Amino acid sequence: MNSELTMIPPAKPIIGQEERDAVDRVLASGMVAQGPEVAAFEQEFSAALAGGREVVAVNSGTSGQHLGMLALGLKPGDEVIVPSFTFAATANTVAVSGGVPVFVDVDPETFTVDPAAIEAAVTERTVGIQPVHLYGHPAPMDQILAIAKKHGLWVFEDAAQAHGATWQGSQVGTFGQGGMFSLYPTKNMTSGEGGMVSCATPEIARQVRLLRNQGMEKQYANEVAGFNNRMTDIHAAIGRVQLGKLPAWTATRQENAAFFDANLQGVVTPVVREGATHVYHQYTIRIEGATAAERDAFATALREEHLVGCGVYYPTPVHRLATFLTEVDLPVTEMLAREVLSLPVHPSISEQDRERIVTAVNTVAKAGA
Repeated sequence: MNSELTMIPPAKPIIGQEERDAVDRVLASGMVAQGPEVAAFEQEFSAALAGGREVVAVNSGTSGQHLGMLALGLKPGDEVIVPSFTFAATANTVAVSGGVPVFVDVDPETFTVDPAAIEAAVTERTVGIQPVHLYGHPAPMDQILAIAKKHGLWVFEDAAQAHGATWQGSQVGTFGQGGMFSLYPTKNMTSGEGGMVSCATPEIARQVRLLRNQGMEKQYANEVAGFNNRMTDIHAAIGRVQLGKLPAWTATRQENAAFFDANLQGVVTPVVREGATHVYHQYTIRIEGATAAERDAFATALREEHLVGCGVYYPTPVHRLATFLTEVDLPVTEMLAREVLSLPVHPSISEQDRERIVTAVNTVAKAGA
């Protein structure tokens, strides 16, 4: 290994002078809480990524999910069907809203929720479905919406990782009654911290707006018991700059992914379904047949021998976390938790980095064959 090489990070937020200038502008204005920057960001985000739907800016993606659950009327004991192969927030936000997350399995190729598993999990207590567009690949929304219509369920999309992804020509976050986009630093775009909630109707949007601001539209005229989940103008100013850069960044992610698809050997590369636009928040391979220990050894070799950063998303299925500990048979989820490994695909990697990543993965895969 060349001692002059540096670690290729698994993810890297890109914050430039334009973002700094935007923050300085807001600070100079003296209005740093929720204000005109937030309103402008909501409108621009709606036009660019939410099909013109009304969107509501909040202080995190998790807040967006939480307020979305409440705005849709989730009550104690209501069941919401969610994949277990996801980040814990997908289920946490159902639980903290009083509902019961019902965990189902996923497709082994796209990592998104399996419609047949959703159908099998519906009970008389089911009120909604929360599909996840995991890693930037859209879930099969036509099938999910058909199930929801059949059983009278709402759909709230977890699009935390899928800014700009589309399914059969329509943007994610525009299929169900609502959807959430995360603006965490390592997402495809960031506001520093924050989230966006896309809303199918003015009534849902108004409820989310009330909930994010102590239950008020007018000061001291509290209509519901709400929260302080507002986005600041500082964060919105960053997000507005990033939104303008997102298309080029997405194209670069897709170019990087195509290079990996063409050159990686000895691992299972991600599938893109017909009709899907994948935005590659993560480029996730599988070490087919590996145990968790073998996959972890593969990751350690990439990091220590080749200085290629990588991550496991997610090593423990949500249904097996201490917070839920549910006895349910999810064989694909269990397999993926053992086999998946995400490689750097972000726009900051260079052509030389791409070559290094491919060489590293192919070398480690061959050594373990």
